[in-house]
Amino acid sequence: MSGLYIHIPFCKQACHYCDFHFSTSMGKKEAMILALRKELVLRKDEFKDEVVDTIYFGGGTPSVLTIGELQLLIDAVYKNYKVSKNPEITIEVNPDDLHCDPKILTERSRSDNIFKAYLKVGINRLSIGIQSFFDEDLKLMNRAHSAVEAEKSLSESVRHFDNISIDLIYGMPNMTNERWKRNLEKALSFKIPHISSYALTVEPKTALAAFIKKGKVKPIDGKMAQEHFNILIEVMDAAGYVNYEISNFGKPGYFSRNNSSYWLGKKYIGIGPSAHSYDGVRRGWNINNNPKYLKSLEKNELPITIEVLSKTDRYNEYIMTGLRTIWGVSLDRVDKEFGKKHFDYLKERSQKYIEQELLTLADDVLLTAKKGKFLADGIAADLFFIE
Repeated sequence: MSGLYIHIPFCKQACHYCDFHFSTSMGKKEAMILALRKELVLRKDEFKDEVVDTIYFGGGTPSVLTIGELQLLIDAVYKNYKVSKNPEITIEVNPDDLHCDPKILTERSRSDNIFKAYLKVGINRLSIGIQSFFDEDLKLMNRAHSAVEAEKSLSESVRHFDNISIDLIYGMPNMTNERWKRNLEKALSFKIPHISSYALTVEPKTALAAFIKKGKVKPIDGKMAQEHFNILIEVMDAAGYVNYEISNFGKPGYFSRNNSSYWLGKKYIGIGPSAHSYDGVRRGWNINNNPKYLKSLEKNELPITIEVLSKTDRYNEYIMTGLRTIWGVSLDRVDKEFGKKHFDYLKERSQKYIEQELLTLADDVLLTAKKGKFLADGIAADLFFIE
């Protein structure tokens, strides 16, 4: 089973913390949709022996698309790829887009609400960018929605969709432990089966980075972020969620099939500007420039750069993804797939983390212990094999 990721590079406004590829100008949206469809067609042979099990509309903000535009892309997938009988089809949405807006709905479905329209085109999972239930936080991030809209969007979503995920951000300046707990309590009150939660990070060239440099916003407090993470782990565990990946919590049966495929090293094709692809041996990434992407597709050319991964590249990637998940890193797999040199290196290098109770080794599988979860990426980086 494999996946398709379709990047929609448009947003109504720029969030202060975001460094993803997007444009706030919708002038070329129609041309972009046609280009995305063309790329789907041009790359179908890459998956001629694969069954597509997940289709994920990410961005950017995919909820700026009309139902007709989504239908066009989904139809292109079904026409050109083998799709499983029960695929997971996810769309990332902003709370303020979840209403009956004539600009979003087609003429045919204008009498319906947006949720019914999504269901009609085959979308069966929503990923809602809540981020916070407090206006103070939303204003700091420059989100397009309000706290009221956040709650309203969830009240409506749970009436129509069973499979829903929301995003929450912790570690924000001035966010107390109490406010973070209230965010989690509010999210849990809607009985959402999946929650993704990330620490606020300061990326170069973002508005947030500029505000901190100028003293308009307090610097990120790493100690506070770790406290928030520990609260997150405790609250979600008590509520019956499985922390199957460092930043992801799902009720049994509601793990993201799309994201899990990335962490388990399955094949996927990324469609659209800046989208990444992986086939087990090679990694590719599309150009992150909308005009250049459109120009290439007009000439039936794929604007993609390909890198063939070495054995050590693949080993390092396995360590990074494995230690972030409940599936861990299999020493037997390392031995068989990467060889004795990498196996011996990993066993020796990981020993100090086992002794510090940051990692555990059970049944020949290396796992990140609860105590080490917040440090998982740093631990993984220290276990990388450097040639």
